[in-house]
Amino acid sequence: MTDKDESAKAVAEHNGDGVAEPAVDQAEAAGSRTDAAATETPAADTAPTAPSSDATPGETQNGSPATTGSGEAAGPVAIPDATPADTARVSVPPPGPAAVSPAAVAPAAAAPEGAPPQVAVASSDPGRWGRVDADGVVYVRTGDGERVVGSWQAGEPAEGLAHFARRFDDIRTEVELLEARLTSGSGDPKQAATNAKHIKDSLAEANVVGDLAALEARIDYVLAHAAVALDKAKHAREEARAGSVARKQQLVDEAEKLAEESTQWKVAGDRLRAILDEWKTIKGVDRKTDEQLWRRFSKARDTFNRRRGSHFADLDRQRATAKSRKQELVEEAERLSESDDWGPTAARYKELMLEWKSAGRAPKDADDTLWQRFRAAQDAFFSRRSAVFDERDAEFAENAKKKEELLAEAEKINPQGDLDAARAHLHRIQERWEEIGKVPRERIRELEGRLRAVEEKVRTAADAQWRRTDPEAEARAAQFRERVAQFEAQAAKARAAGDKRRAEQAEAQAAQWREWLAAAEQAVASR
Repeated sequence: MTDKDESAKAVAEHNGDGVAEPAVDQAEAAGSRTDAAATETPAADTAPTAPSSDATPGETQNGSPATTGSGEAAGPVAIPDATPADTARVSVPPPGPAAVSPAAVAPAAAAPEGAPPQVAVASSDPGRWGRVDADGVVYVRTGDGERVVGSWQAGEPAEGLAHFARRFDDIRTEVELLEARLTSGSGDPKQAATNAKHIKDSLAEANVVGDLAALEARIDYVLAHAAVALDKAKHAREEARAGSVARKQQLVDEAEKLAEESTQWKVAGDRLRAILDEWKTIKGVDRKTDEQLWRRFSKARDTFNRRRGSHFADLDRQRATAKSRKQELVEEAERLSESDDWGPTAARYKELMLEWKSAGRAPKDADDTLWQRFRAAQDAFFSRRSAVFDERDAEFAENAKKKEELLAEAEKINPQGDLDAARAHLHRIQERWEEIGKVPRERIRELEGRLRAVEEKVRTAADAQWRRTDPEAEARAAQFRERVAQFEAQAAKARAAGDKRRAEQAEAQAAQWREWLAAAEQAVASR
């Protein structure tokens, strides 16, 4: 390739990780050069733009997007301070295999102490880090000597150095931005480490001019900080995972306890739903542990649901039985509501009430309906009984008044005069007494007591008269005297014979007959 052909090569494009693509031949688009020193106007779609000192990471300083991690160019890189009419052509050697340093393979476990290594701004003094020889070849100084990074075929050599120095500053800015994001905590440590490693891997073949050793040290510093941040993030994830596992374990334990012990079905059911809602918000548990805990929680919910379903199924059966039994009680109560057998029926209603309570609860609607029917039948019976009793009480009160009038008449009877007339009068009063009928319960003792007093007075007078006129009274008295004398003689004979026991028995019998003799003699004397 001649010098003319070399000057006709297009400017190499720079990607984000510092790897340059081979120069693109743009002579075909712009036409053949007629003079090696002449410049050509580039095609309209490759026109250079002015460089920008505040380019963002991921872009070159001229504003074009950086290449991807695979090294594909995202857009052209313009030569600074050039116009479309005299744009200089720069060529760079094709990239070789990227050298991977040991530090990039195994990042430091801990961040280095002290301030990060400082990297000088290459564009401020590019001649300190590289040179351009007489043939336009651009070199960068490294710890192993000089290395070719490209060629500058037009313009002043200083302009070529400035161009490659600005490309170095782009990389330096990207590294500093990665470090700033790690320090502030706003960046992803893993992504930062990956980007820093790509940049470091590309430095061995990077077509830039600058303090490569300091930049590599700065990248190592970023990698060390990224390793520390990754370790902290790992510990944070482990702590969060441990907390999440512990919380889910607590929820599982609570759910299992509720499933096995609780009989407060609504409260426990609401709590299990709340546990499920909280469960969904707990993140960070590894799949295996989460599945194990979920199986336990799901089993606890199934156990609770089965117990609750069994309970309510039993309750439904009990309520169906209670409904059937209460239906029978209601039907009997309705039959009894027409009974006039007040006492036994009232007693049966009390028994029905006890049986109603022991029957248990029926379904609410049915229970309410049956209870209303039961109460209606009961009220109907007791209302009828109360009406009858009220009427009877009025009748009994009137009977009491009539009996009071009879008692006033009976209490005037005098049996000391004409006993037969008194007894006949009392007999007529007793007949009328029975005809009147019942009186209030609280008046029975009073009224019956007064009548019995009159009857006793007449009976006493009759007994006295009988005793006075009894012909056998004297004969009984003589018989008693004879028996007394007989036993006294036996007692004397036994005592004379020395038979003390028989003497005491005869004296006891004589004493008994003597008492009867005294009573007989008194009856005879009172006539």
